[in-house]
Amino acid sequence: MNELELDRVYRRGEQGRGVKRIQEWLSLSGFAVAIDGDFGAATEAALKRFQAKAGLTVTGVADAVTFDRLVAPMKAAVATIPTQGRSLGALVVAYASQHLAQRPREVGGDNRGPWVRLYMDGHEGPAWAWCTGFATFCIQQAAKTLGVPTPVARTYSCDSLAHFGREQGRFLSTLTAPPDRALIRPGSLFLRRRTATDWEHAGIVTEVDEETFQSIEGNTNDEGGHEGYEVCARTRGFRNMDFVLL
Repeated sequence: MNELELDRVYRRGEQGRGVKRIQEWLSLSGFAVAIDGDFGAATEAALKRFQAKAGLTVTGVADAVTFDRLVAPMKAAVATIPTQGRSLGALVVAYASQHLAQRPREVGGDNRGPWVRLYMDGHEGPAWAWCTGFATFCIQQAAKTLGVPTPVARTYSCDSLAHFGREQGRFLSTLTAPPDRALIRPGSLFLRRRTATDWEHAGIVTEVDEETFQSIEGNTNDEGGHEGYEVCARTRGFRNMDFVLL
C-alpha cells in the first residue's frame, strides 16, 4: 500500500480500509475522529473542518487533492535531501531531523498508523515495535541518495541489528569498558542493552560529547521508553548502551 496515495474518492456512507486511512490522517492533523473505517457524520464534519483550514473547497468528500494535503507531512519527511557534500552519517542525521520536524507518531492503537507502516514496510500492531525500523529507514534513505550500498541491514529487530554490527565489525560495546567516543560518529546507531545478548531499543546518534550523546529515535516518548508513540530528540548517557558504527 502506498501511504501517499488514495486509491479512490471516499464519501459519507462508505466503509473500509481507505476510510480508516483518512480517519488516521484527520486525527494526526488535529481533527480527531474514531478510527473505525466507517465514514459517518463525524468523519465528514472533521474532513470539512480540515478542508476549510487548508483552504480547499469544502465538500466533506475525500478526493485526491484533499488526501494529498492530509499526507503533506509524510511527503515532506521522505523528500530527497540534496547531498551538498555531506558524508553518509551527516545525511542520515539530516534525514532523521527531517522526519522529526514532521512529528511522526502512532495513531489508532499500539504501534499503528501510517507512520508506523512507513517505517515497518506495511506492518503494524502490538508485535511491531518500530524503533529499529525508523533508524534503518533513515539510513536507507541516506544511502539511496548518495548512491552507495546500505551499510546497515534493513531490519525491525534490535537484536538482529546488534548481530549484524558484530558480523560486519561495526559493533562497539560498553559492557566491559567505556567506549572510544571518537568512533561514534553522527549517523551511527545506539542500542540500549537489556542483557549481554539482548537489546531493547535503538536510535540514531546525532552528536557526541564527553559524557552524553544526542539522538533522534522512534517509538519512544518523554520518558525515553522503548514502547512509546512518537519520534523524539533526546539526550542520553552511555550506561547500558552499545553502538553500531557507520
